[in-house]
Amino acid sequence: MSKQKTLKGSFSLCGKGLHTGLSLTVTFNPAPENTGYKIQRIDLDGMPIIQAIAENVIDTQRGTVLGKGDIRISTIEHGMAALYAMGIDNCLIQVNGPEFPILDGSAALYVDKINEVGIEKQNAPKDWYIIRHKIEVKDEETGSCITILPDEEFSLTAMCSFNSKFVSSQFATLDCIDKFATDIAPARTFVFVRDIEPLLKANLIKGGDLDNAIVIYEMQTTQERLDSLADMIHVERRDATELGYIQHKPLVWDNECTRHKLLDVIGDMALIGKPIKGRIIATRPGHTINNKFARLMRREIRKHEIQAPIYDPNEAPLMDNIRIRKLLPHRYPMQLVDKVISLGATSIVGVKNITANEPFFVGHFPQEPVMPGVLQIEAMAQCGGLLVLNTLEEPERWSTYFMKIDDVKFRQKVVPGDTLLFKVDLLAPLRHGISSMKGYVFVGDHVVSEATFTAQIVKNK
Repeated sequence: MSKQKTLKGSFSLCGKGLHTGLSLTVTFNPAPENTGYKIQRIDLDGMPIIQAIAENVIDTQRGTVLGKGDIRISTIEHGMAALYAMGIDNCLIQVNGPEFPILDGSAALYVDKINEVGIEKQNAPKDWYIIRHKIEVKDEETGSCITILPDEEFSLTAMCSFNSKFVSSQFATLDCIDKFATDIAPARTFVFVRDIEPLLKANLIKGGDLDNAIVIYEMQTTQERLDSLADMIHVERRDATELGYIQHKPLVWDNECTRHKLLDVIGDMALIGKPIKGRIIATRPGHTINNKFARLMRREIRKHEIQAPIYDPNEAPLMDNIRIRKLLPHRYPMQLVDKVISLGATSIVGVKNITANEPFFVGHFPQEPVMPGVLQIEAMAQCGGLLVLNTLEEPERWSTYFMKIDDVKFRQKVVPGDTLLFKVDLLAPLRHGISSMKGYVFVGDHVVSEATFTAQIVKNK
């Protein structure tokens, strides 16, 4: 089972803000398990903290802007992309102004610093959200669309179409998150010359220059107007007849602009709050559609907060019925676990196929067969017993007994034809023969029952 991660130490990066032009410092710090991403404005009274989640995004016009009360933080997407792609789950970010520094317009410096300070594994399990069905968000007006499909790993393809002869139709793919540092992180932000004047009039891009952005000059204007724009953004003047890319550093890739769009998608996905396993296809992505997608994903996660384990009946079990009978004293009709399909140090997944000829259906109830809830809890506890016994030497010589059951909930009926999946996790290490566990019973993607229980392990032979 993969574990949550944080930074081994803190690091800081300094530079100017893209939109404010202010001199800014952002510091990334380790954070405890289950913290997620939090951003602190250390320049404001009380040094308020805001959770970096999609619902707190208040503006997406020229970057992702978080806001809550008096807190406002913009241009966060490059730093967030680096954290997410590098596998960091928990981080406290401190910034001394209203935006992150733009640096070189990419995420490369963030990645370098993360590698420099190192990454530390934590004890809590990594809370993956696994995509089980197609999820899609569209914007009919812009033609933007983001689709996520089931996949065993995370991958992302971005397809962009610009009204430009220099940047026409492009695509970029990240088929393995481990390639982010080399294939995506160095991709810089970009802007068209035609957009510079409106941005300046909107009191933005005060810190923009040819070191932190790719500038695309494709529609010839007068020399006077081009000189004026150059003076406004404090860059050298150039010949108005020479169309093309303008920046101090040459393009890293021909599709660098689309790779940067892919980078932005990852940065905005970081605001979902959980790492994702799925395949994303982003058509004409931008911060607005990215945020709509992140919000939709958060709603989807809330609907399936506890995800059912993945069950492939074609795979051989880790424990079959014969092995289970050697570990548990239960026999027909009280052996309620058919097989174990997943077993770790602190968790187990078991399976029970409910047939129409189960003995309890004779009286519960003849006209409407329903599995008794107490037997669901019993089956869950048997899984827990297998989990604990598996950690002992000579497990056949021990038995587990209920001591306490708490927080029991029954959410829906279990009927003939259902396949039950039991997921049981240890809440604390076994101590003095006492074990506390949390269990869930699933049918398909739905939780049908759950309980917290305590058991005692007793030597019987």
